[in-house]
Amino acid sequence: MKRRDFLKALGIGLTGIAFRPLLGKAQIFGRREEGESPEFMGILVDTTRCIGCRACEAACAESHGLPVPDIEDTSVFNTRRKPTTQQLTVVNRFETEKGEVFVKTQCMHCNQPACVTACLVKAFKKQVYGHVTWDKNCMGCRFCMYVCPFDIPKFEYEKAVPEMKKCDLCWDRFKRGMIPACVEACPQEALIFGKRRDLLHEAKTRIYKDPDRYYPHIYGENEVGGTSFMYLSKVPFEQIGFRTDLGNTPYSKYEKIFIDVVDLIFILWPVTMWSMYELTKKEGSNE
Repeated sequence: MKRRDFLKALGIGLTGIAFRPLLGKAQIFGRREEGESPEFMGILVDTTRCIGCRACEAACAESHGLPVPDIEDTSVFNTRRKPTTQQLTVVNRFETEKGEVFVKTQCMHCNQPACVTACLVKAFKKQVYGHVTWDKNCMGCRFCMYVCPFDIPKFEYEKAVPEMKKCDLCWDRFKRGMIPACVEACPQEALIFGKRRDLLHEAKTRIYKDPDRYYPHIYGENEVGGTSFMYLSKVPFEQIGFRTDLGNTPYSKYEKIFIDVVDLIFILWPVTMWSMYELTKKEGSNE
């Protein structure tokens, strides 16, 4: 490569790094050209009300065209389950210091999702109302699986044309003016759908009015920068399967630092090698 072409390529690379934070911010927050994005929507899960009926599992499967599970089968509670490509949400049972607790598990829809930042082809998107969705332009790198702090995205290894599967907060239903299928199906009103700000107010009100019923923490308010799924519990969250070591910093920021470092390595390494070559060549000519 000629020196002029090399410097041009270097300038383009450095410019790309300089503007990456701005591009990343637009992608993560889904800002529109005309102004601020709408408020994020979310779901408040009150585990003190959940009876483990698994109606949410059946409703989710039906609305997404997946095999509908036998919700009468209570043997599933004998082992802890995680969402799969065939079940985007599952309910687990935990034995705690205050008795039996049932917990619904699915994608948390992070406010600043690591999967969106890590996706090389922008298959993952943070929609303007908070939904984290997936498009079929995925290249199958599965970085999203590695960076998710909740171990949620699942890859269809068994299919010739695989897809990533996870809860999308019923994005298609939302666009038609409908609430998420799981919320609609819950007979105990353990799930509430609404604006994230309103859900936080409701959660704090419940804790304040009934401190004996609730553990004084809203899981998802601040964890990894906040999530659209938020939980109330009667026991500390580590007793019902939640990670409590995640901190409040969005994982997308850690991922962005990693990506920027990789960019710098790919750009500065050739510069270093070229400089050493030029220096060595000059020293050799002086001899």
